[in-house]
Amino acid sequence: MFVGAGGVGRVVQRTAELMREHDTDDVAPFGGVNVDTIQRYLNLHYSVSLDLFGAETSSNAANYFAAGLKGRPNEAQYEDHLALGKTYALAAPDGAGGVVQSDVPLRNAMNEATRTAYAEECQLFLDRWNDLIQRAGFDFRYRLPSPRFRRSIGLWAGVPTDLDGRPISAGAFEAQRSGWLPTEADRAYVQSLMQPVTEAGKMAAWIAPPDRGINNQPIGYEYVRLA
Repeated sequence: MFVGAGGVGRVVQRTAELMREHDTDDVAPFGGVNVDTIQRYLNLHYSVSLDLFGAETSSNAANYFAAGLKGRPNEAQYEDHLALGKTYALAAPDGAGGVVQSDVPLRNAMNEATRTAYAEECQLFLDRWNDLIQRAGFDFRYRLPSPRFRRSIGLWAGVPTDLDGRPISAGAFEAQRSGWLPTEADRAYVQSLMQPVTEAGKMAAWIAPPDRGINNQPIGYEYVRLA
């Protein structure tokens, strides 16, 4: 996760640099990726990654935890490693456009417990990226959509919601799709940026250089010399 977040962070850093240099949040004319475009991709990939944890309640997750094959992130921080007799609060759609709360055995909710820990870690990276934008002098803030947004697995699978997790109609979701998720124009623009840059020490216009090279070598270090 750190590697991926580091790469996205370099894109955000370059966007912030271009915003500050040109005093605008529209950096596409200068070869950068606009903050709102990055946010739409964030909404897409974050919602997809949440599905990878599985359904909110799972007997398999409970059995794996009982067998010691599954644990919560940083399991050592918990005093109780049995998770017996404890519950986890879950919110589910009520089928009438509302939300109902229920408590389920913690062991059965281990997928959701690990998903929540993942979301908290994601927020740490967003905080760093927001600092970059703030230091550039702009008010834009990246945000994580609700874990209910655009889910394909679990209690909220196929239930249209807004970015805050409020149930909405399918029509209302489609009306907002272009503001929430990458558009064809976004995809075409990002694809247009995928041009090779092969000169040592040079970076594409849309990404900042890393802090250091591999094994602390200079950024322009010639790792490969062709005969």
